Parts: sequence; C-alpha cells; structure tokens
Amino acid sequence: SHSADRLQFQVAENGHHRPEQLLIFLRPTMELITGVGATGSALNAQKTRLDLIAQNIANAQTTRSADGGPYKRQVVTFEAQLANRMARSGQGAGATGVKVASISNDPTPGQKIYDPRHPDADVQGMVAMPNVNVSTEMVDLITASRTYEANLSVVKVARQMAQKTIDIAR
Repeated sequence: SHSADRLQFQVAENGHHRPEQLLIFLRPTMELITGVGATGSALNAQKTRLDLIAQNIANAQTTRSADGGPYKRQVVTFEAQLANRMARSGQGAGATGVKVASISNDPTPGQKIYDPRHPDADVQGMVAMPNVNVSTEMVDLITASRTYEANLSVVKVARQMAQKTIDIAR
C-alpha cells in the first residue's frame, strides 16, 4: 500500500497522469510486487538452508562439540505461509511464501572409526564422527543454490515487468 502511494506520487509529480489513471495501470503491477514477496520469503529460506549446509561442511570432522559428543548435522524444515488477506477478500487462503519452521539435529548416527591416538577415542580406540556426509551436503548445496538463483530470476523478471508497466503508464 505504501509503495503504491509512493509510485502514484512520483508519476503524478511528473504531470504525465493523474493518480487515479495511474492506479488503473499499477493494479496489476502491485499484485506482481505482492507476488515477489513470496519469492523474497523463499530467498530468505534458501539463505538459511545455505548457511546450515556451510556450517555442516565446516564441522564435518568436529568430534567434540559444546555438548561433548560429535557435531550433529543441522537440517532445516520449511512450511508454507498462508495469506489471511486473501481469505478476507473472499478469494480463500493460499500459499504466499515459505518460512523456516524449524532447525533441528539430524538423528542419523555418525560413523565410528578406529583411531586409538585420537583425543576423543573411547577405551576401545573408537572415535564417534559427525553424521555429516560431505557428498550429500554438496548435492544439497547445489540444489539450494539453484533454487536461490531461480527465485532471484523471478524477482528480476518481476522488476522488469513492473518497470515496463510504469513506462506504459507514462
């Protein structure tokens, strides 16, 4: 709503269109920009996922964490955000984005390796390793990175479309 007011004022100040004429042109653009909000939430969610993957890779050999055991792989769970605004307008509720529901430890046990000289070895010489598989993390990294790039492309195209709409209104 505030961005619509700003756009109305800027174009009206140029004297090309009266504000009510501009609103006719900007309504589809504002809906497009609202849709970009969903893409923005997906970008934030994927950034969280990328950060966790980097943390997992960095700790793939950490055998002693703050809780005393080996590092536990972190995983993120996403959930859809619903639009109450759509329900109020009579269009029904729909997904308008994604948010991080939780960040939790992966319960999968890590490998045990025989290394009696390791400072974290037990009495049998076995060392509990983190449950991080670097190959899996790299696949997740590529997937999250491509998802992030795809959402960024949506924002770029939406911005170009909004600019074209404003140019037409002038």
